[in-house]
Amino acid sequence: MPSPRLLVLFGSQTGTAQDVSERLGREARRRRLGCRVQALDSYPVVNLINEPLVIFVCATTGQGDPPDNMKNFWRFIFRKNLPSTSLCQMDFAVLGLGDSSYAKFNFVAKKLYRRLLQLGGTALLPVCLGDDQHELGPDAAIDPWLHTLWEKVLGLHPVPIGLGVIPPGVPLPSKFALQFFQEAPEMCSGEQRGARTEPQSPPSELQPFLARMVTNRRVTGPSHFQDVRLIEFDITGSGINFAAGDVVLILPQNAASHVQQFCQALGLDPDQCFMLQPREPDVSCPERLPQPCSVRHLVSQYLDIASVPRRSFFELLACLSPHELERDKLLELSSPAGQEELSQYCSRPRRTALEVLCDFPHTAAAIPPDYLLDLIPPIRPRAFSIASSLLARPSRLQILMAVVQYQTRLKEPRRGLCSSWLASLDPEQGPVQVPLWVRPGGLTFPQAPDTPVIMVGPGTGVAPFRAAVQERVAQGRTENFLFFGCRQRDQDFYWEAEWKELEERGCLSLVTAFSRDQVGVRGRPRPGGGPGADSPRPSAPQERKVYVQHRLRELGPLVWELLDHRGAYFYLAGNAKYMPADVSEALTSIFREEGGLSGPEAAAYLARLQRTLRFQTETWA
Repeated sequence: MPSPRLLVLFGSQTGTAQDVSERLGREARRRRLGCRVQALDSYPVVNLINEPLVIFVCATTGQGDPPDNMKNFWRFIFRKNLPSTSLCQMDFAVLGLGDSSYAKFNFVAKKLYRRLLQLGGTALLPVCLGDDQHELGPDAAIDPWLHTLWEKVLGLHPVPIGLGVIPPGVPLPSKFALQFFQEAPEMCSGEQRGARTEPQSPPSELQPFLARMVTNRRVTGPSHFQDVRLIEFDITGSGINFAAGDVVLILPQNAASHVQQFCQALGLDPDQCFMLQPREPDVSCPERLPQPCSVRHLVSQYLDIASVPRRSFFELLACLSPHELERDKLLELSSPAGQEELSQYCSRPRRTALEVLCDFPHTAAAIPPDYLLDLIPPIRPRAFSIASSLLARPSRLQILMAVVQYQTRLKEPRRGLCSSWLASLDPEQGPVQVPLWVRPGGLTFPQAPDTPVIMVGPGTGVAPFRAAVQERVAQGRTENFLFFGCRQRDQDFYWEAEWKELEERGCLSLVTAFSRDQVGVRGRPRPGGGPGADSPRPSAPQERKVYVQHRLRELGPLVWELLDHRGAYFYLAGNAKYMPADVSEALTSIFREEGGLSGPEAAAYLARLQRTLRFQTETWA
């Protein structure tokens, strides 16, 4: 390949933007273009002034936030002192990934596109707005956009004379070569690379702390539909420090049965060891993998064989398949015309990479080991809100975790990799260690001791507020108002006894909403009491579900008093789908009714709270 001309920078939270970026890298190589693909925060952003051609691929998370691995870049690129000619030599394109069911659809991509123009960059084409809600997923927007992009790029950098475009059916060289040992070396480690029980510096993804699991207890009732666990870790000697609002990241492992099944399907010996060798000078080995490494370690702790594969997986499988019928099917599933069928086969039922490989046995058995890291993405760490305070529980860290399990049309239930793995660990059966580290979260709490805080945390969204209440109570701060919602008081009322004790001590005001306990409860009685002798027969009881936003409205005068007169901070955590919009609507309604504001004034008041960090959210899909 020639010297790199094209730079692809990505901001990815779940891996989709990274997958699209790597697709761009492959398509560039097919067009004989040198290409580097990097996460935005791993790229020295000051070097952008020297880049002639850059494609930015960025997801939008939460309520219009940039992904974690581009937050440093985001802060830098929006510095007010950057000259308007900073990027005047750069041609660029922006590809966004978002979900149109959210209010700030592709907010990050749109804002970045405008900012790059402000800094003097030249856009090759309009921003691409990939949409998860489209029946064919983001590819419905990405495919035609990429077609136009490559026309523009090849106009600037034509394919060299005498060389053609490498056709899609021809596999590109693998990124790495796996050099197997005939005999296992002494240092063929099955341990987490860099993981340690006595770290010299704060733990991180490359050097997580192996924390001892102390307890793993189900906290939902036996008849409740969901298994929710309260898990406690001992972090003694870790150097880990955290405050309310911070999150812990945990690196899960594949189930042993899945590892065995994968190795059998591909004809791999799990005990065989290898060294990883990059094929190109600008590619480095994954830092999480030890050298040398066993196949078992690679498959159990690095390759995400339980993930739902993307289109690129099928494209590469088709290139590698020696079996005509299987290859034809894989080509069909990876073609633009086959995206509806791919969605039906894979995306909608959430079929895993392992299950797909078992459906294509001749292809799986013929996969060269060198292509394993091209074919299957790495396991990504999972983030959990920390649910305890070091001031209340020194040297301990707790999480509240819902075990993800659901049914699709496939026979086998779908299971979350991390939650299922953690739920399977039983510290009562023997020592259990889990690799973890901590990073700041999206919630920060006021330092002034007399500032009230209003916290709205339905379901497991209450976890960060349990940490906040513990921390604030330990600091002597008693102006804590918690709105908690769940289905049933006797099934999923987390920490009920703890909240009641704090209420009795005057450290907490608790407001609850039990949505399923309202079945058979009528609306508020009308004036005049119940039906008399001449009244018509009452109709059948109607289900009236009560959620946290209803409780907020009921206590509108208190909420307004706290926010407008006492400078309270307002926090919201939980599911990102509908709840944030419902709570925001309840707040603007309170601002109108209690504060006498007009609709636009109420919206502006809410925006001001957000801008001054007096309204903060931590939500997840």
